Amino acid sequence: MTGPDVRHAVPSDVDAVLRCRREAAEGTGITDDRDGVAGLISRDPAALLLAERDGRITGTVTAGFDGWRCSAYRFAVHPGFRRQGIATALMDAAERRLLAPGGRRIDAMVLESNDRAHRTWGAAGYHREDHRRRWIKSL
Repeated sequence: MTGPDVRHAVPSDVDAVLRCRREAAEGTGITDDRDGVAGLISRDPAALLLAERDGRITGTVTAGFDGWRCSAYRFAVHPGFRRQGIATALMDAAERRLLAPGGRRIDAMVLESNDRAHRTWGAAGYHREDHRRRWIKSL
């Protein structure tokens, strides 16, 4: 089996992205809705990367860079397509996307309770940083 095609999301992908995330991801965020995904695609068309196989979205990752920090989040692979190189292909594409404009380090937001994600990120060369905590405020 060949690897997945990885591409940038376009506006017509919004519903399929949300469906994939519902089926594949642990939990949802406040921007996991049509406006949130469409707004991301509009603001930064290269940020939302999709893995596809036979025209079906099998995984997603958002790779954002604000000129200072690189972030990876909403990383998910559909359960029916795991262990087929999709996670690796998505992260390779995300890292290339963030390295190109000068990114130096990627921060990944990973749910504390998601052991499967911890193993996936670890296998990709990431490590947990325990001396920092994320502080948030919903707007």
